[in-house]
Amino acid sequence: MITPATTPTPPTPPTPATTPTSAPGYRPGRTLPLRVEALRQWKRRRTLVMGGILVALPFVLIAAFAIGGPGGGGREGRITLMDTATASGANFAATCLFVSAGFLLVVPVALFCGDTVASEASWSSLRYLLAAPVPRSRLLVSKLAVALGYSAAAMVLLPLVALVAGTVAYGWGPLRLPTGGSVPAGDALLRIGIAVVFVFASQLVTAGLAFWLSTRTDAPLGAVGGAVGLTIVGNVLDAVTALGDWRDFLPAHWQFAWIDALQPQLEWSGMVKGTAISVTYALVLFALAFRGFARKDIVS
Repeated sequence: MITPATTPTPPTPPTPATTPTSAPGYRPGRTLPLRVEALRQWKRRRTLVMGGILVALPFVLIAAFAIGGPGGGGREGRITLMDTATASGANFAATCLFVSAGFLLVVPVALFCGDTVASEASWSSLRYLLAAPVPRSRLLVSKLAVALGYSAAAMVLLPLVALVAGTVAYGWGPLRLPTGGSVPAGDALLRIGIAVVFVFASQLVTAGLAFWLSTRTDAPLGAVGGAVGLTIVGNVLDAVTALGDWRDFLPAHWQFAWIDALQPQLEWSGMVKGTAISVTYALVLFALAFRGFARKDIVS
């Protein structure tokens, strides 16, 4: 008697509850800690060089004032911050902030935010970080947080060194205002602190541009130079008076609104408008960076 052949029963696939979803002990939130990324960036030569330049600038200005003497009263008898630079340490700190806010302080922001991702791609280490595996959003959050932290440190470092060096060179005293009158030394520190916070807020546009470009290119110099170049273009457009009220939508139009903090009566309107515009542009650029990087093919 011939028995019919039986069809073998296929093995039962494992249920989703028993299928491993990740390696044992893997926690996405614990990859690339901020302290590790901060230490990696601190050891970079460009960080030390940029810090050295910011520290040296106040001493260069002190030497220049020693050689050339104090200001000559400005044009048509008008007093400027440069003319009051040697009045006290607070005046010297405000002057250093004034001469550097337009361009010099743009460079460290563009450098820290533009180099952070693009440098990993240029070294061909970006794909290895993602294969670790570091989630893409986690990698960008860590790098952006550290870049903004170093940018903020650069904003604080320059006026802090200038305040100490200026106090040693010119003494501790009230902040002499170009518009007349003075602010007591204690209040002057608060006014300068407000100015530093606004300068950092106004540079968020440059940070957003640099970070977005850093996620789009493998050339760090291209990201840094592109951000600086676009910032300069914004300054040029702001100088075109034919644009009229359209200039109010340019972040560069408000970059010196912090001078309102050095008035006899503290004025907030210009700084509030400038901060709102800068933060709006920056949030859009950061969102574009995260969205584009999440869909990008990483080949380097």
